[in-house]
Amino acid sequence: MVLLGLLVIAKSEVYIVTIEGEPVISYKGGVNGFEATAVESDEKLDVTSDLVTSYSRHLEQRHDTLLETLFDDGSYKKLYSYKHLINGFAVHVSPEQAETLRRTPGVKSVDRDWKVRKLTTHTPEFLGLPTGVWPTGGGFDRAGEEIVIGFVDSGIFPHHPSFENQNTEPYGPLPKYRGKCEVDPDTKRSFCNGKIVGAQHFAAAATAAGAFNPSVDFASPLDGDGHGSHTAAIAAGNNGIPVQVQGYEFGKASGMAPRARIAVYKALYRNFGGFVADVVAAIDQAVYDGVDILNLSVGPNSPPATTKTTFLNPFDATLLSAVKAGVFVAQASGNGGPLAKTIVSYSPWIASVAAAVDDRRYKNHLMLGNGKILAGTGLSSATSPNQKYTLVAANDVLLDSSVVKFSPSDCQRPEVLNGNMVKGNILLCGYSFNFVSGSASIKKVAETAKSLGAIGFVLAVENASPGTKFDPVPVGLPGILITDVSNSMELIDYYNVSTLRDWTGRVKSFKAIGSIGDGLEPILHKSAPMVALFSARGPNIKDYKFQDADLLKPDILAPGSLIWASWSPNGTDEANYVGENFAMISGTSMAAPHIAGIAALIKQKHPRWSPAAIKSALMTTSNTLDRAERPILAQQYSGSETMTFAPATPFDYGSGHVNPRAALDPGLVFDAGYEDYLGFLCTTPGIDSHEIGNYTHRPCNYTLGHPYNLNYPSITVSHLVGTQTVTRTVTNVNEEETYTISARMAPAIAIETSPPAMTVGPGASQKFTVTLTVRSTPGTYSFGEVLLKGSRGHKVRMPVVAMGYDR
Repeated sequence: MVLLGLLVIAKSEVYIVTIEGEPVISYKGGVNGFEATAVESDEKLDVTSDLVTSYSRHLEQRHDTLLETLFDDGSYKKLYSYKHLINGFAVHVSPEQAETLRRTPGVKSVDRDWKVRKLTTHTPEFLGLPTGVWPTGGGFDRAGEEIVIGFVDSGIFPHHPSFENQNTEPYGPLPKYRGKCEVDPDTKRSFCNGKIVGAQHFAAAATAAGAFNPSVDFASPLDGDGHGSHTAAIAAGNNGIPVQVQGYEFGKASGMAPRARIAVYKALYRNFGGFVADVVAAIDQAVYDGVDILNLSVGPNSPPATTKTTFLNPFDATLLSAVKAGVFVAQASGNGGPLAKTIVSYSPWIASVAAAVDDRRYKNHLMLGNGKILAGTGLSSATSPNQKYTLVAANDVLLDSSVVKFSPSDCQRPEVLNGNMVKGNILLCGYSFNFVSGSASIKKVAETAKSLGAIGFVLAVENASPGTKFDPVPVGLPGILITDVSNSMELIDYYNVSTLRDWTGRVKSFKAIGSIGDGLEPILHKSAPMVALFSARGPNIKDYKFQDADLLKPDILAPGSLIWASWSPNGTDEANYVGENFAMISGTSMAAPHIAGIAALIKQKHPRWSPAAIKSALMTTSNTLDRAERPILAQQYSGSETMTFAPATPFDYGSGHVNPRAALDPGLVFDAGYEDYLGFLCTTPGIDSHEIGNYTHRPCNYTLGHPYNLNYPSITVSHLVGTQTVTRTVTNVNEEETYTISARMAPAIAIETSPPAMTVGPGASQKFTVTLTVRSTPGTYSFGEVLLKGSRGHKVRMPVVAMGYDR
């Protein structure tokens, strides 16, 4: 391990430590000289309070005193004090010192730090925002007004037009937000401009681990990756920004809430992702600063093995306290699909977002001299109409003098190819593993072809692993990627048959010809949305033995495939967009900020709603039918490498695809708060009550009975034996309305609701029950739904999942 100037022994690692005593958010008094600072559920911290300041200082002094008492000066380095959401600190110590901490009275938990990773537009129109949502709040130039969205990500490129403080409607001051703005160390300019209201970076754990390199990672909020700028623009980028790449315009981009403010908390970096200790510090600071919404396009590399349950670790415990402070949290659900149990966002207080393919698809084609037309993808203009050009393979135009120690067919090095043989022709290249690893790029193929005078290029995929994504890439000359292996084989066979060679294999004459179509115009499909192949799937897990949880995840589906948004010219996350101002990329990282931005619109309209109420509105109004009124499909893989489509289930999309217009007026909500989430933890089998106390400082005296009784907008019973009755409570957020309650389930399970109907007054709450009874032989899982249909037109839909059932 490389240690950057730290006076610690070589085996030192970062640990996150929690200690006795409540953090600011839940301190109810009792410490001599310090009055209570606790907030009620969904209430913001008053950061201006002297009580908060003095108690925060007291906690930090306790952290310092503990370390000074136990260890010699210079044998450790404290990286952060966590005071607001959890009580503890991050420290760089040896494993032996960590063990000393574990045995010390008053220390509640010691967790070794672990890595996180990034979970890497036309969508406002696809979601109906310009016509159905923005007008209700005064138009796009008011959509998200006064709402602050915090982004824990890779930073931001503040000079991008998506983040400008536009002169026509300049932003005024925002007293409720008190975050800091760092200054660019090179230009001495602030990262904030009114649109961006806060910008800070967190890298102490990354530095201690020897992973942080200031020359490439930037010791500032500057985005050296691209990912952070992209997610911020999806949620809150300015409206109507022209998307211009490689000389083409691909429409205009807008965030979901284009008038919302942006607060940047950089804790992810281009080469290594990030560390939980830095991410927790960023979240703690964001809540203290006063953000309304928190977007996390980040998740663990794998479930952290240091804790027994997925719901209790420093990361999820910090987010629980954030939600207690009234902050809505959207998190990417993960990119491990289509395999089951690949979700990396587990907890009920978080909105876990799956990724959808929207209705826009880019296609292109290659027409060969033998009349065959091969489908592919490529964001480029066509070759000249009614004209075909000679195809020359890179391997056949190598310079005699070149000594090639790598694959020349991937066309990354123009200097090893004979320009005289390439000029005026179409260059044929091969898609190698280098493109998957990131050491080769389509952008570089285009640059090679252009520098050699080629008319265009073809990149053929000769073999591909299931799950490989082939996103279209804009290029400055005609170009196409043939993604289907069988089509690539047809192309290669045609080329070989048409190319004349001598006895040594050297080409005597190139006779294969072809032309490239126009790939710039998107095709709009009605079979949208559909669940993206890479989107992580349920069922959710409650522990690291992958046992099923009584909680459905993901929660909701949002666009996450081929999303155009701003990019940092410094960004290296996508080799094909280095130096560009925009990028089109895919991932649940792109889906989460859609939900964060839409949540900001709901928060703007209903400022007193809790995070649970906002999530309920999003979930219960979502769609399970596509634009053709057919059940939403999920991209899958069959036994071969062929992509197939199967009817999606709640394990794929949770409650369904987000419907922003309906979410603004859901009729009823399933509300929940901090006490309810503690009840969920305390009734989940296998969770030690002492472990819960270590993170929450609260005893287990809650009466949920079973975790599936958490007042959640879905129902999941992980082990249904015989008959189980589940309780839910709805709260009316509109006028008085009478609702009829119906339910349906697969034949293996009988489902009944009680009462059959109820009238709920404005602001009133009512309970109802759902009874599930196994009536067949044992099975693995069964799906259904409960529908509450209101007399004033509201529809509240809730998915039901029964797993591991037996009579």
